[in-house]
Amino acid sequence: MAGVFTVGSVPWDTPDGEELRRAQRAELDARYGSGDHEPGLPPTAADIAVFVVARDGSGAAVGCGALRLLDDASAEIKRMYVLPASRGSGAAAAVLRALEAEALSRGLSELRLETGEAQPDAIRFYEREGYRLIPNYGPYRGEALSVCYARTLDQPDD
Repeated sequence: MAGVFTVGSVPWDTPDGEELRRAQRAELDARYGSGDHEPGLPPTAADIAVFVVARDGSGAAVGCGALRLLDDASAEIKRMYVLPASRGSGAAAAVLRALEAEALSRGLSELRLETGEAQPDAIRFYEREGYRLIPNYGPYRGEALSVCYARTLDQPDD
């Protein structure tokens, strides 16, 4: 089911992005049994540096992800999501590569993220992609359901 995807930056409030984030929210609500499973402030158009949407060969939006700047050297991956029917197709890796490229273009050297213990598929994905388990940071400190990861980005050779 591997496919070719186009991933591009779009406004936070684009309809496809809103629909993908709604689908993610519904899935997480079902996994965690409530709507109260996000420590910290949810991302908004005001604090997201970039939001990308992945499209399959037919142009359908199948995944998304965003970066929220943490400081001059790092950003947090937010709203990383791929529709269930497109999982295992390479869409998630395409979104992640686009976010990493965007971070590098901004001179960032580290990406961090928070996922949850009820998301073993996400944990396996990030570990496979080279992200390492780190102590919970920021709003995730002390959160029993949170699992945090980071990856140092390789700067391209000049």
